[in-house]
Amino acid sequence: MGNELKPAETGALVAALQDGAMTDLLKPLTREIHLFDTFVAGTALLQDPSVLQTAAVGDRLSLRREDSRFDDNAVAVFAKDGRKLGYVPEKDGPVFARLMDAGKLLAAAISGVDRKGSFTQIAIRIFLVVF
Repeated sequence: MGNELKPAETGALVAALQDGAMTDLLKPLTREIHLFDTFVAGTALLQDPSVLQTAAVGDRLSLRREDSRFDDNAVAVFAKDGRKLGYVPEKDGPVFARLMDAGKLLAAAISGVDRKGSFTQIAIRIFLVVF
């Protein structure tokens, strides 16, 4: 039965969009709706803190759901080179996790970087990407 309909794997499409494979093709068809301003949590616990040194205002970030034994609604934040910056704060996570679990594509951008000694606070804006 080669003509039967099969559900699309949304994970593969989202991965292609986040990796930039389809960005130029779909850019004229997309719109970003600003949802929320927050900061990146967990930056002090990164395995590779060098990612914080290159973080700059305007950088585009990707958001991905992550299995976590500490937080059922964990949403990880990644720099454009794929290195983890941290997480959406736990208090803000449930709404974004539900949207992502429903197949919605979310993105983020750095709106501020505040370096205080060895600590770096990264402010972000979260967007819903619509087609």
